[in-house]
Amino acid sequence: MTVRALWAGGHRYDVTGVGYEPVGEVLRGGEPSVSDAPLQRLVRTLVLASEADAAAFERGEAVGDPTEIALYVAAAKAGLGPAEERAAHGERDILPFEPELRFMATLNEGAEGRYISMKGAPEAVLTRCTGALGPDGVEPLDAERVRSVAGEMAGEGLRVLAAAYRPETSTRIEPGQLDGEFVLAGLVGMEDPVRPEAAVAVADAHTAGIRVLMLTGDHADTARAIGRQLGLDKREAGALEGAEIDALDDAALDRTLGAVDIYARVAPEHKLRIVERLKAQGEVVAVTGDGVNDAPALRAAHLGIAMGRGGTDVAREASDMVLADDNFATITAAVEEGRVVFANVRKVTFFLLSTAVGEVLTIIVAVAMGWPLPFVAAQILWINLVTDGLQDVALAFEPGEPGLLRQRPRPLAERIVTLRLLERLGGVGLVLGVGTLGMFWWTLEQTGDLDLARTVAMTQMVVFQFFHVFNSRSLDRSIFQVPPFSNPFLFASILAAALAHVAVLHVPLLQGIFRTVPLSLEMWGMIAVVGTSVVLGGELDKWRNRRLGRPLG
Repeated sequence: MTVRALWAGGHRYDVTGVGYEPVGEVLRGGEPSVSDAPLQRLVRTLVLASEADAAAFERGEAVGDPTEIALYVAAAKAGLGPAEERAAHGERDILPFEPELRFMATLNEGAEGRYISMKGAPEAVLTRCTGALGPDGVEPLDAERVRSVAGEMAGEGLRVLAAAYRPETSTRIEPGQLDGEFVLAGLVGMEDPVRPEAAVAVADAHTAGIRVLMLTGDHADTARAIGRQLGLDKREAGALEGAEIDALDDAALDRTLGAVDIYARVAPEHKLRIVERLKAQGEVVAVTGDGVNDAPALRAAHLGIAMGRGGTDVAREASDMVLADDNFATITAAVEEGRVVFANVRKVTFFLLSTAVGEVLTIIVAVAMGWPLPFVAAQILWINLVTDGLQDVALAFEPGEPGLLRQRPRPLAERIVTLRLLERLGGVGLVLGVGTLGMFWWTLEQTGDLDLARTVAMTQMVVFQFFHVFNSRSLDRSIFQVPPFSNPFLFASILAAALAHVAVLHVPLLQGIFRTVPLSLEMWGMIAVVGTSVVLGGELDKWRNRRLGRPLG
């Protein structure tokens, strides 16, 4: 947060420098003008009507509200020491900021007497002012001119605050006694710069089918300017203010929510109402916020996201998740990562279920045909331990596929295993079962050796799964479009499983446990050729899905 402009005594002052370092100048017409009396009175009022730790600011620490720290920085650039001013004008009472009031005030007492200092939204402060500080002292308030200047600042994308003061005789601040007799000290325009990556993140969110709304307490002109920097308000619907929301019934608000992306001068109840209406429309709603006033909306949303650096404890307690770096781009990146995780869970589930279907079909059909069992119990355990156990873990590390953020959001009720996925895994299971049974029957018929036939059947199922795991790397893209070495864990798991299986066939101790025999090279070749049928079947189904526009991923 950085103060960019000040308006006092009828003149505009530009403030140089960025951030919380008090390095920069206050310029009027390009020339330093820190000695102007109206300017000094304005920055003093802003410093006194604050709660940030001035002593910490003097030590180079930013402790307190970012807005108030930025005001301290501006005061320092104008030659005023916040800690010295607050010490010279002791605080006797304070009225903290409230959304309903839209201003805060402090009662301070110094050598020149007792004063109330106020800062807040220009609309709220102006209604309490009867005069304004001019070049030669207090003069009648020209409210229209002040509103015009505030509008110009807001149109530049600046957050505008007004400051006012008045002499006071009482020792307490009563809200009901703050309705008049104030002198407008001036205006301050602050910039909360849009991060360069924020507009890109909003564009990515739109690409992903996520609608982004901006709800702010700032002036409508400020909200529109910043919103358009972020790529919001594509339909040029403008900004809807809190007072206008109050005038809409639920049906009218529902229609408005479909067109308007920017909401200004909103209070906590407006944010909460917007969240509830979006949920009533069937939307999945995530809310980001940092202040106490955001807590109701954070709690009501499906997913409340509090800021980790600048957020209040109340906001963090009300939220479901804390954003450690306070960066909207991280949310978009998390959405993409979440889609990668979901896609990988679906791939692993598809791989496990389809291979299980193949094994079950092989056994059921063999029993129905009156054949010997194609596998003994130890062999079934081996198939599931070596092939499934290693490769499904490796699939979980599959990198995200291109275009994940271009996919539309999944329906809230969509399950991991959809009807189309059931169709495909049933088809894959059928290929695995038929191929394994065919090789078992052929070997048994040719040799009459049941142990050899079972070894062939077990090896066929293992090889099928070696090929099928490559099918499972993408549910929609061809196996030949997936970079072959993008998942090194997968290759390591296949190599380890292949070596382990060869050992089961050739190590005498393991042969006795799993009742296996060695296979000839000719038999290995036949098993490999049959194994490729699962790739052919998968490719045909993926091609059909792409033609019909029915992606599974």
